[in-house]
Amino acid sequence: MSGSQAPVVEMLWEAHDPHQALDARFGFGDARSAGRWVADVLDEHWGVRVDSCERIVLSDGNALAWVDMPSGRRLAKWSVVPDRFPRLAEVARLTSWLDGRGLPVSAPVPTRDGRLQVEADGVSLGLQRMIEGDLLDTTDPGQVRAAGAVLARLQDALAADPHAERFATPTVASPPLTQQITEWLDSRAAHLPAAARDALRGLVAGAPPDRLPRQLVHFDFRSANVLCADGEITAVLDFEEARPDHRLVDLARATVLLGTRYHDWGPVSAEVHAQFLAGYQAVRPLTPAEADWWDILLIWQALAMVPPDEDPTGWGASALSQLPHP
Repeated sequence: MSGSQAPVVEMLWEAHDPHQALDARFGFGDARSAGRWVADVLDEHWGVRVDSCERIVLSDGNALAWVDMPSGRRLAKWSVVPDRFPRLAEVARLTSWLDGRGLPVSAPVPTRDGRLQVEADGVSLGLQRMIEGDLLDTTDPGQVRAAGAVLARLQDALAADPHAERFATPTVASPPLTQQITEWLDSRAAHLPAAARDALRGLVAGAPPDRLPRQLVHFDFRSANVLCADGEITAVLDFEEARPDHRLVDLARATVLLGTRYHDWGPVSAEVHAQFLAGYQAVRPLTPAEADWWDILLIWQALAMVPPDEDPTGWGASALSQLPHP
């Protein structure tokens, strides 16, 4: 690595000292040695020269490094958690496949021998091209509608993934939605007002049979994972939470979480909900069965975000405002 400047090290969302985390979690005594290691791995497996490593961002057992090369800027992402290595390899395959189908994703750059993800030195590492854009701005109705349209297109593509079963958890069965919501109310909703719990139980009791299709979905579609430029969605990021589920649950979750980033998560307005859904339905209108379940799932996902203690960003008020009035 020809650059002499040590990379800046930051935490993505945790309130920890980044240099201590770099040492304790990743085994690097300082930022410069971490940058040199990234350059060495990319040289060995990708055959590329790193001119400088500008920035390293840490999150749990994952790290992201922004590197400059003669061919442009790239993003190296690695994990030190072995249990995640098979999923990371599968995510690399999936994003490469989605890129080939014209979806706006950050596709992995293959190594010299064609691999999309490398396991070396006790880590799993991949390299991606940098995609220009800013995080989704939910105050911009055009961006919100564009994001809804892209989610619909993405779900259509994910439904056709020939290896979607690799994201399933074999030992975990998926009960009907009525059972899922009822079990959630029984085990995880004690901190919510009784009126809110009763209202959701009433909606579930009157719900039609669960005939909603299940497929592979993104399950973490929100501002932190969507890049925009000139009113267009340039990339959907971070498929590590991908799983089989109802596409309507994925849509409801995305609608509720759309404005969340890394800190001080807060809800978006009902107007943003409507704009996002309109963008989605411009590509794929809800079926009658999905329309019957929409309000129920939106309320469920909103109530699930209400914290048990302090609520500085207003999740509780937002969720309660969505309940039907007697």
